[in-house]
Amino acid sequence: MSLHLLETSNHDRDAAGLKYIYPVVSRRAGGVSVGINLNTNNACNWRCVYCQVPGLMRGVAPEIDLDLLETELRGFLDDVVNGGFMQARVPEDCRRLCDIAISGNGEPTSCAQFDKVVQRITGVMDELKLSPDVKLRLITNASYVHRTHVQLGLKAMAGHNGEVWAKMDTATEEGMQRTNGVRLHLERLKLQIETVAGLCPTWIQTCLFAFEGAGPDEGERQAYLDFLKRLIDGGTSLEGVLLYGLARPSMQPEFASQLSSLPEDEMATFADRIRKLGLEVRVSI
Repeated sequence: MSLHLLETSNHDRDAAGLKYIYPVVSRRAGGVSVGINLNTNNACNWRCVYCQVPGLMRGVAPEIDLDLLETELRGFLDDVVNGGFMQARVPEDCRRLCDIAISGNGEPTSCAQFDKVVQRITGVMDELKLSPDVKLRLITNASYVHRTHVQLGLKAMAGHNGEVWAKMDTATEEGMQRTNGVRLHLERLKLQIETVAGLCPTWIQTCLFAFEGAGPDEGERQAYLDFLKRLIDGGTSLEGVLLYGLARPSMQPEFASQLSSLPEDEMATFADRIRKLGLEVRVSI
């Protein structure tokens, strides 16, 4: 395996030659993110049009070899913290370990051992004395948050400087079917976000892009703002919103040619509209 420098434009899951662990330079996290891929079968219950997972299929995460995951994580983090990984693989201005991210090639909370996975991760973090400086992040569509083992995992994360990035690209049922490939009632989406945010500090993460040359129309944008306001007015505590654009091409062949990035000023204008609701907004182009 060639030891190329990591780039924000390439989130190769095989970058470390390991089964569950992969390093990336993350635009949104702002440094090196050590990813944990629980969906090694490329299975997800959503099918987002911009997804960068090749061979994506509908399904859930497979059974996890917890001992192997822990061994890989401990060895890799030791190399990042105490070895030569940063100097050999990371651009000089990004040589900061910012988080351990439970993410990967599908919805990680579909893993039936999610709480046990979190327990193994936090154990290694404590062993290497990474808390509280290094974040433990979960990137999720929040669709399994009603399950007890997921809630246990989220509570454990909250005790280890954890936070959730909960996906919400649109706040209309038509938009979710078009963008995320799911039929989801808005009240269900609201309940999922309320539940996640009540268990662990939560950011909303939203991908903004153009479809066939046009970005979200005003109806979509206003519905998104109204939905956030409903959450806030209902007492849901959110850390803020992460707006990001398309940094890498979609690996979903039926959509890839139809997607393009929005202009920077259009992203900034929408971010300002969200800020008027009283939320912090971070924009990654």
